[in-house]
Order: sequence, then structure tokens, then C-alpha cells
Amino acid sequence: MAPLDYLAIGAFFAILSIVGYWAGRGEQASSTEYFLAGKKLPWYVVGGSFIASNISSDHFIGMIGSAVVFGISISMLEWGNMITFSLLIWFFIPFLLSAKVFTTPEYLELRFNSALRQIFAVVTVISNVVAFLAAVLYGGALALSSLFGWDPWFAVIALGIVSGIWAIYGGLSSVAWTDLLTVAVMIVGGLTVTILGLDALAGDGGSLIDGFRIMIERNQATHGQWAEAVAVNAHHLAGGDAGSYDRMSLFQGATHPIVPAISLLPFILSVGVWYNVLNQFMIQRVLGARSEYDARMGIVFAGWIKVIMPLITVVPGMILFALHPEILLGPWDQVKPEADKGYVQLIQSLVPVGLRGLLLAALFGAIQSTVNSVLNSTSTIVTLDIYKRMFRPQASDRDLVTVGVISSVVILAISIVLGGFVGRLGGSLFEYIQSLYAFFAPPFAAVFVLGILWRRINGTGALVTVISGFGLGIAIKLVLNFAATPPAWLVPYANQASINWFFCLAVCSGVSLLTPPPRAEQVTDQLTFNWRKMNIFSDLGDHWYSSVVTWWGLFIITILALFIIFSGFVLPSG
Repeated sequence: MAPLDYLAIGAFFAILSIVGYWAGRGEQASSTEYFLAGKKLPWYVVGGSFIASNISSDHFIGMIGSAVVFGISISMLEWGNMITFSLLIWFFIPFLLSAKVFTTPEYLELRFNSALRQIFAVVTVISNVVAFLAAVLYGGALALSSLFGWDPWFAVIALGIVSGIWAIYGGLSSVAWTDLLTVAVMIVGGLTVTILGLDALAGDGGSLIDGFRIMIERNQATHGQWAEAVAVNAHHLAGGDAGSYDRMSLFQGATHPIVPAISLLPFILSVGVWYNVLNQFMIQRVLGARSEYDARMGIVFAGWIKVIMPLITVVPGMILFALHPEILLGPWDQVKPEADKGYVQLIQSLVPVGLRGLLLAALFGAIQSTVNSVLNSTSTIVTLDIYKRMFRPQASDRDLVTVGVISSVVILAISIVLGGFVGRLGGSLFEYIQSLYAFFAPPFAAVFVLGILWRRINGTGALVTVISGFGLGIAIKLVLNFAATPPAWLVPYANQASINWFFCLAVCSGVSLLTPPPRAEQVTDQLTFNWRKMNIFSDLGDHWYSSVVTWWGLFIITILALFIIFSGFVLPSG
């Protein structure tokens, strides 16, 4: 680190502070201003903030590390959002906005009952703290410890305090506008690592195209240490007793540890819906949009950013494998933790002094944006769905904002403490987070999707589904931990989520059909899809070039083209 690097980091946080202060002025005046930014966010802020909230240390640290190990297939976790984003644009946004709710638990009460709202609120708070905040803070601390030799506990505490300031001060408005700045820095910084990595592969006189070609060839693993690294670990990489593994295919076998193709669709419809739609820290900026058009176009914009995200979160991992295949030649229990150091290793080995500050600013920006977003959304649920709903229904706006600020501070403190212990769990940071998603998501996602699309689904069916879904999730974990030889197909967390998802669909449908139908006010056109009226096509834009349909359609075509290119047939392993 040179003085110029510190200057870059300092400049980033200085500009971030100016934006956070400017955007947060007066936002504590009312609960609508503090929790939903006064419902005045334009589409580019909605989309930019949506992505900035999604990208964090688990991407720069964990996803890059997983790409070192597994290759291009990790991109499916970015490009697979095509399905969830489309559902969000066409089905979920119209009803969440027309219901005029502050939180997704509030919507669940209108559609089902108060018991489901409270269960979801409590589970959301727990998952936000354990699966998001603690893991994100640990990932950032891992980078700081590697780069500067900081004590991990000090790094977690410092990151937590610095990252949480603007969520506590200015609510969603500060969070969303600082996110827009952050996502720009993350993209520029992330692409810089990729460009420098490809340049290093190309060597003296080589072009970036040469570097890309070399990266592809080495990841095809047909010769040398690259072939040896894949052959030695094929059974770990593909799962089960597989004798080979294709690093250049998006579509993997049924026992793949992260993205088994057989479970991709149900995994996206369970974890994807829960993460992108039901999760308050993602959907809150959508609820704060100034119009339905801004909400929808914001998600289209987010989708286009997802198209290029593998250049930032996957390609660097593939570059590192091309440069250092020996990472996969060590003991398997050390491979994933070592791979998680990939982003930091690329910065140390490839990035010249003067640019490192920009890249670290990108990493810190990713951390602070997620911490800000999760803090703001979690305090929103604590305040509106727990405090107001259960203890003080008549609380004034001022009281609600005060509780929001206090709860943010308490949640941040708890997350900092838990963040210091995440590293003791071992294994991959990315897989730790994804396995938690796979546990929490299926029951609520099944209930939410069925509840919007089918008016016969009732509160009793939803409540029984959530309880039994978590019961099945716990049973699966017990089998995996205590069975002498658990079935290989049950080990991937995507398969676990898929099994639970189908189980929950069946339970919710069956129980709802066996019990009285919901009341009329629970299935209005503002809460559910009307198959006769097709009530989802309003506010799509005034011209073809600014239409949601135009840009969404191009987004879908682009993703499908990428699926074909990296299907394993166009660029197969040798």
C-alpha cells in the first residue's frame, strides 16, 4: 500500500459520506421517509442499490474462491437470476406495490394471517444477522487480515462500525444513494482485476483476447498441472463417484456440490424468490420506488448488471486457476479456504501500487452497501413487524424512527460478535452462506408464489407449510450429520432446497384444499394475480425505447445466448 492507495480509499469514503449525508437529510422526519425513502427513488437508484445490496464480501471473497475450485458453473448463480427477476418484474412488483406495504411480512398478513407475518419477521431477523451480516463482516475481515495483518476481531469491529453509519443516520435514502456510487466503484474495481489478470496470462506483447483464450484453454484442463488438478479432485468437484469434471460447463451433474443442473429451477424458485423478493433488504428499495415503472425498470437495470457480474465474480477465479493450478493440488480440506484468498492474492500479485486502493475501495464498498442495506431492512422489520405490531400499535412516527435507530445499533453489535466466530466453522464462506439460504428459503418461497398465483391457498395451509418445511429441513440436516453414509444426491444444498420446495408446494396445496377457502379481502386484485384480467401490464413505459418490455426482452435473449455458449458443447473440456 502506497500513499496513493490510501488516498484512493480516503477519497472513496469521503465522497460516500457526502452522498450519505446529502441523501439522508431530514429522512428521520417520518417512518415513510426513513424506512422507504419517501417512495421517491428513480429506477437507476432502485437497480443500482438492488445490486449493491446483493454484492458483498461473499462475492469478492467467496464466489471468486468457488470459481477457482469449480469453474464457470458458478456463473449460474448470477445468470439464473433471469427467472427470479422476470417473476419479480411481472408478478411480484405489481402486488407488493398495490398492497401499499412497508415490509414483506406485512403483505403476508394481508394475504394470509398475522401468525405467518410474525413467524416470517422473526426468521428474517435471524437469517439477516446470521446468514448476511455476520458472514459479510467475516469476509471483509478476512481480506483486511490478509492484506494488513490486522487482528480478525479488530477488523470485524472496524468494518461493522464504518459500514453501519449511514443506515443508522439516513435510513433507506442514504443507503440507496450511497449504493449507487458503490456499485459503480465495484464494477470499475472488479473489471480492473479481471483486465490485469488477463493481461498477466497473455504475457509480454499479448492482448487481452490472448489472455482470455489462455484462460479458457487452461480451464478446459486438458494438459499439465491443470489436468492433474481436475483429475485428482474430480470426485470432490462433481460429487459422488464421478471420474471426470468439466470446468467450462454451466450445467453440472446431480451431485455437484453447488449447482446441480437437476435442481437449478426449483433452487431458483425457492432460494431465488426468497432472496430477491421476500427478503426485506433486497425488496425494500423496490418498495421505495417512485412508481411501478421505476420499480420494474430498476430490476431490468439490475438484470443487465447481472449479465456482466461473472466478469467480476467468476472470471477472476478462473484466471487464478489458470495462473496457480497448484491451489487444487493440496489437501482437499485446505483447498476451499485457500481459494477464498483468491481476490486478495490477485490484488497482491497483479495490481500495481496506486491501483490497489481502488480495488480495496471496491471490496469495502461491497461490504458497507450490504451491511447498510441489511441493517436498514432488519431494523424496519423489528420496528414495524415486531415492535409496532406486537407491543405498541399506536406508536407515533417519531417513536418508530427512534426504535429503528436503536434497533440498528443493537443488530449491528450482535452481528459483529457473531462475525468473529464465522471463521471457526471452516470450509468455504460462499458455501456457508448458500447452505443457510437453502434452509431458510423453501417454505416461505413456496407459500409466497402459490399465494400470489392461486387464490385457493389459505392461511392455514401457509402456516402448516412453514412449520413442516422447517421440520423437514432440520430432518435433512440430521441425516447428513448422523447417517453413516448419507446418499450423495442429498449432500448438495441446492438439492436439499429443491426437495423441501416440492414438499412445501404439496403440503400448502393439500392443506389449503382440505380447509375453508380464504376470505374475499385476502384474495383481491391488489393481493393476487387475476388470471381473467391479467392485471400485470400497467405502467410499462411510454415509448418502445424506454419500455420495460423492450429491455427485459433483450436481457432474456442475452442470458439465453450465454447459456448456449457455456453449455459444455460450444466450449467443452478436452
